[in-house]
Amino acid sequence: MNLDETTRGILQRFGFDEETFAILRDRLQAGAAGETSNIIQGEVLPPHKEDVRPLPNLGTEERKKLAEIGQEAISAGQVGAVVLAGGMATRFGGVVKAGVPAIDDRSFLELKLRDLQKSSRVPVYLMTSFATNDVVDDLAAPFRADGRIVETFPQFVSLRLTPDGDIFRGAGGTPSLYAPGHGDLTFALRKAGILERFRAAGGRLLFMSNVDNLTATLDPAIVGAHLEHGRAFTAEVAPKMPGDKGGAPARVDDVPQIVEGFRFPPAFDQDRIPVFNTNTLILDAEAIDRDFDLSWFAVRKKVDDQPVVQFEHLVGQLSAFLPSSFVRVEREGPDARFQPVKDPAELERRKPEIRSALEGRGVL
Repeated sequence: MNLDETTRGILQRFGFDEETFAILRDRLQAGAAGETSNIIQGEVLPPHKEDVRPLPNLGTEERKKLAEIGQEAISAGQVGAVVLAGGMATRFGGVVKAGVPAIDDRSFLELKLRDLQKSSRVPVYLMTSFATNDVVDDLAAPFRADGRIVETFPQFVSLRLTPDGDIFRGAGGTPSLYAPGHGDLTFALRKAGILERFRAAGGRLLFMSNVDNLTATLDPAIVGAHLEHGRAFTAEVAPKMPGDKGGAPARVDDVPQIVEGFRFPPAFDQDRIPVFNTNTLILDAEAIDRDFDLSWFAVRKKVDDQPVVQFEHLVGQLSAFLPSSFVRVEREGPDARFQPVKDPAELERRKPEIRSALEGRGVL
């Protein structure tokens, strides 16, 4: 490939897989990668009632019981946290979102860490990208005092393609790089040695959330629900609202799993499923310490007003390989757990709700 030295340096540093890239590029050029190939195979049905269990209401005995179970695991040092802080740093004017002031001049990352470090025994692992790694690592430095574990590890990197399969170059003629999806999670954790160290120290569970979803706090009751259900993969799901896009729990050939919106067969009415995936997960560390044959999905986007194709892995597809359960959580009120912030306008709109929730949970 005809690449400049700077591009080659970034690719080498962040784990570019040239062999896989060549295979995917050949698929695209052969017309074997696109919307049709992304559609899931097999019989797709809505989840059964028992697949999606509501998180018990605050103050109930059932909620208190789950919180006790979860807190015991946290206090024993069995729970770690993963915060997804990668991506391309484009939604906030080219500034890395993790460092953007969210509430009272406290950044998204600071607020996430304030929550997770309420128990100093919870190690925190920040998944970055080539576009965010150095900034996030600097932001995390003050939170590593007193022996607290806050590590960064990068997801991988790849090259965007034109619809014809050529390397896409931006307005300046430089190859266009991108982070190929949060499905890198288990692969990147293992490559960095984090999963091995976490398990060796007695770690059993990893709680994963997005850096921009501040109300996805580490609630012991969620940990307790995961342990009570006894599955390797737990996803929080929330009631759908107009305009929501993303994956949802479904049964594929009678196996409960997360199915991304673009993977449902065209004839399937997605409104039959009243909840969708929030991308807040709990994963059994032992169960994810292996290779997974995740699909590479061809995603079509526009960059510099030009059509591009990028291949992505999605972390929700782990549910196709692991016994999975789904916990229904709230979107509003004191128990809200899904208040994502994708851009400055959404941040301003959601601030009052986020502030109220974080104050109630002792983060603010």
